Amino acid sequence: MIRYYDEFEEKQRTIRDPQTASCFAVYVDGRAINVGFDHLSDQLAILMKHVFLNLMAQGLAPTTAVKYVLGSKAIGDSDLLEILTLVPVQVGAFWSIFFSRELPTEAYACAKSILYLLCKHRLGEWSESYQDVISALPLPFKDKYAVVRSGSAFISVNDEAVIVRFLDDAATEASKGLLSMKNAREAAMLLCAYQFGMRPLQIALLSLRDLKIRQSLGDSFASAYITFRMVKQRASSSTKPLVRRVKSEWVPLFVQIEHQLRAVGVGGGDRLFGMRSANEASRQISALLRTRLELDATAVNLRHTAAQRLVDAGASHDELAEFLGHSDSTTALVYYETSANQAERVNSALGISEIYQRVARIAHDRYISADELALLKDSQQIGGAPHGIAIAGIGGCTSGQPACPYNPILSCYGCMKFMPIQNLSMHLKVLSDLRGVARFFHDSSRGDAVSPAYLQLERTIAEVQAVVVELEALPS
Repeated sequence: MIRYYDEFEEKQRTIRDPQTASCFAVYVDGRAINVGFDHLSDQLAILMKHVFLNLMAQGLAPTTAVKYVLGSKAIGDSDLLEILTLVPVQVGAFWSIFFSRELPTEAYACAKSILYLLCKHRLGEWSESYQDVISALPLPFKDKYAVVRSGSAFISVNDEAVIVRFLDDAATEASKGLLSMKNAREAAMLLCAYQFGMRPLQIALLSLRDLKIRQSLGDSFASAYITFRMVKQRASSSTKPLVRRVKSEWVPLFVQIEHQLRAVGVGGGDRLFGMRSANEASRQISALLRTRLELDATAVNLRHTAAQRLVDAGASHDELAEFLGHSDSTTALVYYETSANQAERVNSALGISEIYQRVARIAHDRYISADELALLKDSQQIGGAPHGIAIAGIGGCTSGQPACPYNPILSCYGCMKFMPIQNLSMHLKVLSDLRGVARFFHDSSRGDAVSPAYLQLERTIAEVQAVVVELEALPS
């Protein structure tokens, strides 16, 4: 027997008598996928069954194992036999020719899976020490974020307005008891995709126990919390529940659904929306958008749009990862590359934005010349090395730098005790150096503009920019 866990139905599945079975029925996301071996000879069919078992034993998702095994259809018996007879010193030359055939990605993944199987069982001249060699064999490049970079994955602002109006109207009807159960469920599924950016699988997996309705005093106000599951994570990644609060105006949708399900005796473990598979949930959301809202969009488009909406609002990459349910915070960095507002936020940090180009009030005693600076005491001449950059000669301090509890340079610009030197090139140099540090911060943290160091840099750059603007305005 081959056993695996069906996450959708939350139970163990068993493939019985795999050696004699001509087809495996593998359950993925609520639907059965038939993995047939009729296209292979008897010996190669046995081989691919072992490949499937090995992939499942590695902890790969059943859907991934199915794709890899079905990739054997594009390879053909002759190439499969050649792969079986390869020795390690031949694999590079073989792969260069094999790779030039431009087969589907699943075919090349299938070929590598066969080689991994040979390593595992030390067949031929293979052993575990050659696994790195197999791992280095290239696969066809596929930009899975191409639709995000092109912008075709997003819906327009007008389309978003249509969805919001639809959900507002549906919630109003639900609060008056005028919405049918079917329509309430469809609207609630659309809400989960639009407001929370959840995948159809996460929406279909919801059970009644995942919905919590909290009533306030007098039952005049209710709040709704939904607990989603993290899905499509790497085998080694830990998962955690994703608790989301429904927008207050749309809570009546879930209040009605819960009341009607409780009234007919539905148990806590039963599906909240009655979906039997992720595919069914996806079809219903797409049908609702297409027929009733006249929008050419899917649940995937709503997920991409929700992510981009969050990035445009200034969310950090950690906040975005938590919103999307990613265990790796670098997975969704592509949204920052395509954000229309990202350039403006970078420019604000660099002091280039129009907001920072306006002349700010300079809180200092007066400008001083280079000769006056030289006559000041050493303790009153400002110098320091913020973020490793040596800066000196920018001006003086009326009280003396040793008496100041704040960071030199970074806290001087804008201080009432600061006396900037009347030397435009000096302050332009400081501005350029600090902008370089700000750019390094941005590239390293993907625009995480909430750290104290980043905020201090942003404020200092704005103050230096103001000094530069004022000096430029002075008569020469």
